[in-house]
Amino acid sequence: MTAGLKTIIYPVKDLDRAKALFSALLQVEPYADAPYYVGFKDAGQDVGLDPNGHSKGMTGPVPYWHVDDIRARLAALVAAGAEVLQDVQDVGGGRLIASAKDADGNLIGLLQDA
Repeated sequence: MTAGLKTIIYPVKDLDRAKALFSALLQVEPYADAPYYVGFKDAGQDVGLDPNGHSKGMTGPVPYWHVDDIRARLAALVAAGAEVLQDVQDVGGGRLIASAKDADGNLIGLLQDA
């Protein structure tokens, strides 16, 4: 089961420029501001900026489906023909993420909170 799409991560090359752009767009300050990730919360959405996204295979923004069992959902995607791009990884505070690519090259992110 999913709780829907609540997070989108943008791969960025210039973190400072992207942070200024999204601050102007969302009119909020980031809740997380580190050299490896900047995150904003607005209108129930989590918008992240990942300066390492391109090197991880991100070709554009990746929507993340919030799930209650990330390993089961990732296994179901693989069984349905998806390719794992990033296996389950703890990104801090017990938050787990993973990503896969479907047969058309679309990226699918999965996120499970602790």
